[in-house]
Amino acid sequence: MNEHENNPSSEKDPAEQSMPTRYSVPEDSVRKGQERIISGSDEEFDDGLEDSGISAGEELPGISDKGKAQKQKEKKEESDSVEESVIYWQQTDDISDSLNRTKATLQEVVGLGKSFDIVFREMNLAGQKTGLFSVNGFAKDNILLEILKRLTYLSAEQLSTDALKSFFECYIPHIQVEVDKKLSSTINKVLTGMSALFIEGEHTAIVMDTRTFPVRSPEEPSIERVVRGARDGFTETLLTNITLVRRRLRDPGFITDLVQVGRRTRTDVCIAYIDDIVDKVQVDSIREKIKGLDIEGLPLADKQLEEGIINKGWHPYPLVRYSERPDVVSAHLLEGRVAVFVDTSPSVMIMPTTFFDLLQHAEENRQTPFMGTYLRWIRFLGIFASLFLLPLWLLIVLNPELKPPFLDIIGPHDKGRVPLLVQFLMVEFGVDLLRLAAVHTPTPLASAMGLIAAILVGDIAVKSGLFINEVVLYMAVAAIGMYATPSYELGLANRMVRLVLLVAVAIFKVQGFVVGTTLLILLLTLNRSYNSSYLWPFIPFNAKGMANVLFRFPLLESKKRPSFNKPKDNTRMAPNPDNTDQT
Repeated sequence: MNEHENNPSSEKDPAEQSMPTRYSVPEDSVRKGQERIISGSDEEFDDGLEDSGISAGEELPGISDKGKAQKQKEKKEESDSVEESVIYWQQTDDISDSLNRTKATLQEVVGLGKSFDIVFREMNLAGQKTGLFSVNGFAKDNILLEILKRLTYLSAEQLSTDALKSFFECYIPHIQVEVDKKLSSTINKVLTGMSALFIEGEHTAIVMDTRTFPVRSPEEPSIERVVRGARDGFTETLLTNITLVRRRLRDPGFITDLVQVGRRTRTDVCIAYIDDIVDKVQVDSIREKIKGLDIEGLPLADKQLEEGIINKGWHPYPLVRYSERPDVVSAHLLEGRVAVFVDTSPSVMIMPTTFFDLLQHAEENRQTPFMGTYLRWIRFLGIFASLFLLPLWLLIVLNPELKPPFLDIIGPHDKGRVPLLVQFLMVEFGVDLLRLAAVHTPTPLASAMGLIAAILVGDIAVKSGLFINEVVLYMAVAAIGMYATPSYELGLANRMVRLVLLVAVAIFKVQGFVVGTTLLILLLTLNRSYNSSYLWPFIPFNAKGMANVLFRFPLLESKKRPSFNKPKDNTRMAPNPDNTDQT
């Protein structure tokens, strides 16, 4: 037998034998390279060619034109907005008079037919071919049912020559109804929860507000609990949060200005203020910064918005105040502040704010002025201890000559096996680890975790000589002071400052403490929250404002609004145009 008889696969068609063999690489390698050519980025195009064993200048076998066309098509389909996507697929942003064309565009832009919750219900109403476009999870079934029930009873004779006008003005039994001529605008409204009715032959859609959102009940926020007072708190629904504030502020001057942020998320952001109190220059500045924010979206809501318009760098201290209590937000609005609500967030940003604003809590105003002042001072003492207690104690231990005679009881009576600074750092990190564990620990196991932490850190660590008693004691006091801080963000920032001061004292001793404290004051002084001093009323000093910080005055004695807000109306009790003095 000859070679061809032993190996039938070696036989070739005469036409094939006459063709030159240009690609002698494994088929699997060619396939992988072709996949990179079609689906890869522009930088990977030549790499895909090399994986296929083909040089960049050679003609691709069979799929070259297809791969290039696919890449060009995908590149053209890239868009930064719904409007660009609509224009790409139908060459115009106007609503087409053909339902089939509109439906085809929706299939490409919003995934109609691919996403199970995107609905396009085609019906014949009063002889008119229509299509109802909505998101299944947002639309209120009972409202849509009533609207469709009314429209299905119509006959063709009951409609005028203008079907759109008849539907809009006469036969849609709903309050919030509007017309829209742009398809991108209609899509954006539907994605916020509305429903749109397209009519064959019409270049306009009827948009109905049939929204309903998953919402939990307004529960008291865990961070801002009070002994006496309202138990309602903000939820993740913007409209609910606005309603909770408007329930307390029945002022016709209460304005809620709505804007959308994010090319993809189009998150609703509401700027709220009282028109005849607030400084309009401040409101315009906040609005312009929010509108000028060109980002992909705000999936993490208010915190991302804060970083985009205010705290853009690595500054540790919060430049806005967050609150989850409607009564606290209402009180700040009456002072001339601006509140920023972000949809899907249960907290509200209050601007501008000061360092001393972050030290106040609603509980102080729920007690008598005397007890409110006492609670405020106790809180100030705890915050001061969280900042300076550990650095001062370490400074006295390292420099015994600085210790007054009446403080002889202070100091380590036993020596640990590791240096004091290392002990403090270990305890600091241990406390943070416990805090993180408490956040992620299920509620039934929280007490067990606390018991384990107390045994391991508070008992065994001391008995083994790893820590000394004083380190654990003072660290516990500092941690309590940190958790007594009303603002969670401020407590975390103070903790970082405490760590820096500890390291500075351990290395430079007295000079380190003095320089570190001075730099802290300079850092806070140079801060500005929307053109307002962060340390007001301490810097610049304002006697009446400082008195209001240190003491909780009775209601009838607080006759003026804080001056740093620059309110148009600075009087609380009764308007007095001749009196322009501000506290």
